[in-house]
Amino acid sequence: VQLQASGGGVVQPGGSLRLSCAASGRIFSIGAMYWYRQTPGKQREMVATITSGGTTNYADSVKGRFTISRDNAKNSVYLQMNDLKPEDTAVYYCSIFQAGYVYWGQGTQVTVSS
Repeated sequence: VQLQASGGGVVQPGGSLRLSCAASGRIFSIGAMYWYRQTPGKQREMVATITSGGTTNYADSVKGRFTISRDNAKNSVYLQMNDLKPEDTAVYYCSIFQAGYVYWGQGTQVTVSS
């Protein structure tokens, strides 16, 4: 299973970005899908999750600003990020759970700076 994340970049505070992540390979029944982020010297932290049934969960720091969604037909998960703040700067990773295993993408850099 491979995960390809895209959509990162540089944006000014208050701006928006949409991250995408597509899974390929031996895909047969994806469970939950996740977005995490990590900054240098810190542990990777959960940003948002979405179950196979569409239930979502968010870190308190992004509630009301970020929206996670998924397209099961495309084996993809998305993260719409609005009202971005400098503290959102990080490498963002997508992840999926399938058949007892967790798979990770390669990460995409998001930089929020004026």
